[in-house]
Amino acid sequence: MQLKDVLKHCVQRRPTDNESVNYVHFPINHHFQKPYYRIVQAEQNDSCRFRTLAPLHNQSSISPILEKHESALLMILGFAGFSIVLAIIHNSIRKYIYKDAHSLDTVFDAGGKVTLSLTAVTVTSQLLWPADFLQITTITITSGIGGCLFFVLGIVLDILLFPILSVELKTKAPGAKTFLQIIYTRYGKPAHVVFCCIALFANIVTITALLVAGKSAISVLTKDASDEFIAFVLAVLFGSYCFLGGLGTTFYISYFNTAITFVGLIAIVVSIAYTDNINESMSKYVSIDAMYDAMSCIKSTEGNYEDSLLTFRTRSGAIYGLSLFFMATSLSFIDQANWQSRIAAKPVQGVIGFFIAAIMFFCLPATIALPATLTYASMAYENGTHLLSQNEIVNGFITPFVLEKIMESTGAYLLITSITMALMSTGSGEVMAVSSIIVYDIYRVYINPFRRLLTPTSCILCGLQKVCGKHEVCSCPTSAECIDCSKDLKRKSKTRDFAVQYTCPVHGDYRHYEDLLMHHKSWCIVWVTISVIPYALVVYASNINLTWVIFFMQGTISPFAIPLLLAIIWSRCTSPGVITGCVVGLIGCVAANFVVTEVVYEGGLSNFFINTIQDYSLLAGCVAGISLSSVCTIVTSLLTNKIKTEEDVAHEWDKTISINNPLNPWQRLYEEELAQFPPGTKPTAAIMGQIFRSARNVAVYGGLSFVFLFLVVVPAVVLSFGVLTREQFSSYLTFSYVICFLAAVFVVIAPPTEEMYQIVKTWKSSRNTEIQKEKVPKTELSRL
Repeated sequence: MQLKDVLKHCVQRRPTDNESVNYVHFPINHHFQKPYYRIVQAEQNDSCRFRTLAPLHNQSSISPILEKHESALLMILGFAGFSIVLAIIHNSIRKYIYKDAHSLDTVFDAGGKVTLSLTAVTVTSQLLWPADFLQITTITITSGIGGCLFFVLGIVLDILLFPILSVELKTKAPGAKTFLQIIYTRYGKPAHVVFCCIALFANIVTITALLVAGKSAISVLTKDASDEFIAFVLAVLFGSYCFLGGLGTTFYISYFNTAITFVGLIAIVVSIAYTDNINESMSKYVSIDAMYDAMSCIKSTEGNYEDSLLTFRTRSGAIYGLSLFFMATSLSFIDQANWQSRIAAKPVQGVIGFFIAAIMFFCLPATIALPATLTYASMAYENGTHLLSQNEIVNGFITPFVLEKIMESTGAYLLITSITMALMSTGSGEVMAVSSIIVYDIYRVYINPFRRLLTPTSCILCGLQKVCGKHEVCSCPTSAECIDCSKDLKRKSKTRDFAVQYTCPVHGDYRHYEDLLMHHKSWCIVWVTISVIPYALVVYASNINLTWVIFFMQGTISPFAIPLLLAIIWSRCTSPGVITGCVVGLIGCVAANFVVTEVVYEGGLSNFFINTIQDYSLLAGCVAGISLSSVCTIVTSLLTNKIKTEEDVAHEWDKTISINNPLNPWQRLYEEELAQFPPGTKPTAAIMGQIFRSARNVAVYGGLSFVFLFLVVVPAVVLSFGVLTREQFSSYLTFSYVICFLAAVFVVIAPPTEEMYQIVKTWKSSRNTEIQKEKVPKTELSRL
């Protein structure tokens, strides 16, 4: 099926006495300068108003509402300024309540104790790309309400797979801040270099999608918005608060992003469906009857049940949903921004947070797409012609077009607010991800390591091995037990001087090295943010459309997910295995996509940006890439691994357990859980597995339950309907709106309540500790 077929629509025209009812098709395709028509026999539907829907020939009716200075003030001074205020607040909380603002790890893991509800809204926010506000309407207008549902299910299933992986990571490598540290510790530099390139490529894909989606939204809402203006605004949004607040502020921004998005959607739904607070000339298009009549009279793409848009039985929608699941899951595994935000909570809180995020995301895109797409269909059907060009539909302009028509400047402000917050939340996460890779995995390993010629499992302080074997083992004390370190930290808290002279003979030099990394971290974030501008201009000059970025570029990441997954959970996985799997899988993915494109679709590869994102091309590429990478990784690892006994398995995971920061050891984060074991017990993967058993059970059984719900129950229920009746259509819309309202209540209330409780609890605990220290001159510190 070609995109020109997917984007064909038609309506019935009134038949003569001797003529049966026909559907009139019209194309939206780059290949044809003039429209061509094809007649298909169909049964008469008396509810149709028999107008012929034609392609748009004249100029688009999109007219930006906002002045350039209004957009700039809103996005730069409004949201960027607001984010900087949040960054200052977060820094103050980390400094005076949690007392860990000086730590480099805090910048990239937010302290490791992010609350359950904050994890849920952050996962939802980071998966809610600006493209979801735009692209889902393109899917819905072409594949119908079924395409919208399968689009959402593909991402929801991706969310549900991550909890068990996050528990595995916490079990095998609780001290890792990036998944690349695990690769380096297990396999050394060759595999580490390969995955560094893969991780950075994943960041580039995400940033490209954000840039293209941002341009689509800003240009359609803002008058005279040049590429340079858009690139500058997006760069400011991406990096505005990263310099000050680190990952922790991203969680706060994600909360406001998700809350504003839900509240904005509720306002839009209420305005459209339940009040008369809209443009009077548009009131006739937003009624349930008008939407239903239009959708029932517009012919869908091939493969829909009875060629209807009002059905969940859609072949193209299901294929796109399956392809999106493969691509979204692969990107979730490979994108460091996802790892940073999703492992910043303790396992139990993180797992439950994922499940809540899946429910919230299930209702969010549908509530965005349905009102906008249905209203557009009603307007286009009444007008007798498309109101947007093919290129505008492909780039997702339906959403801003409809909100602008219905709510005028209010709709424009609501949309640009939601998209700006999504850009800021996701974009800042990508800036932090790139910066963490550069600092942790490039600068600290290859450019300026603290100690050179060390193995991945060597102690950074003394150079001895941290893993037991036929060699002397490190016995360096932790900084928590060091009196000199306590004095150094007090001296550090009283000055802002970068060149503090530390006196601790064990940790002093490394503490100064971390100060250097903190300094470089700040400059790294600045330069990554600045580099967004020239990269954005290159992307805009290339004229890449949003659909190609979302589907094809993400599809090329799919072969890398299984090798990374096996590297984290399978002890026999080897460096040659993951490297071979990634390389062969990528070749197979691209080759399969190109072969299907050339053989199946008209124009083949000569129509590259259109045909390479067709449903069968994407599916072939994803299936081939994942299959080949899986087989090659497993077979090569079985042939090259040296693990013979259970002791070898334990030794392999001891490597990842040894990933640690001597100034901020991960044992401190889990000292309550480790207290159940005798003093002096060395943590192992088996011990961490016992500690996180409950989290693992919740992840496995809860995950299977939710997967059964969204993969079996929901599709079985909706596929039992053919073409929806007017009552079923109305009930489905009401159900979507009610679920969105309930999610909005949770989003607005739960995160700030839980965060305030956590802050107060920590403050009281810290205060009690200080009182005890005043009463007792010397206390025994907690065992680490």
